[in-house]
Amino acid sequence: MKKSMVLMFILMLSIVAGCGNSNSSNDSVLKNDEITKLKVATLIPPMTDILDIVKPLLKEEGIDLEVVVLSDNVQPNEALANKEVDANFFQHVPYMEQFNTSKGSELVAVQPVYNAIYGGYSKRFKNIADLPKGATLVMANDPSNIGRSLEMFEAAGLIKLKEGVGIKATQADIVENPNNYKIEEVDLLMLARMLDDADLVAMTPAYASPLGLTPKKDALITENEDAEFAITLVSRSDNKDSAAIKKLAEQISGPEVKKFLEDNYADIALPAFK
Repeated sequence: MKKSMVLMFILMLSIVAGCGNSNSSNDSVLKNDEITKLKVATLIPPMTDILDIVKPLLKEEGIDLEVVVLSDNVQPNEALANKEVDANFFQHVPYMEQFNTSKGSELVAVQPVYNAIYGGYSKRFKNIADLPKGATLVMANDPSNIGRSLEMFEAAGLIKLKEGVGIKATQADIVENPNNYKIEEVDLLMLARMLDDADLVAMTPAYASPLGLTPKKDALITENEDAEFAITLVSRSDNKDSAAIKKLAEQISGPEVKKFLEDNYADIALPAFK
């Protein structure tokens, strides 16, 4: 009787252990599935083009990349912070940092991809010296691009900012505006439309290029080449070291992307990696 009870006890332990191993195996499969599926939010070309280039490259390494194209410059960060996507590719680091500050999120820069040459464009004038007194200057209304635009305006001699404010500048930091320029702030996606109404519009090539404008040929002013506003692959602090994110970072800064940028966007986007 005792021997029979011992045997039954051992059998029960074996079954429990077997169930435990089975669950462990399932957990492992689920983790592998999560690693091989990667969702990345983005907005417009050349960002979308670059992700389309790396998609088949990642497929060869067992990573299924899903590109999620969103309609404004707020959704990609909200989707990433809410874990609806695994990464996004549309912004520069100052913009990401401003989002983190305002939302309390933990988004992190993973890999700079290209430097988009920022410029000021006009349909009415061919030279910055032709801007009349009281001209309207337009810039994006998010804090990072406000500072970026004001710095560019200052470098061109249009205004003078309070010393040391840098990219954190706001219109309140303008200490000299001798020509009484009117500076308007609009949503990022409205910049291209403002060309018909304003005298000068500050924007990246992503919004100028669809209008047939390039910074080298058409911009009246451009920012300094050493500005740190590279369009960057961004993830969260909790997944930045995952195998899938690392593989994406590797491919998005690889030779195929570099050649694509050099062949198709040499006038507007410079690779931010070697």
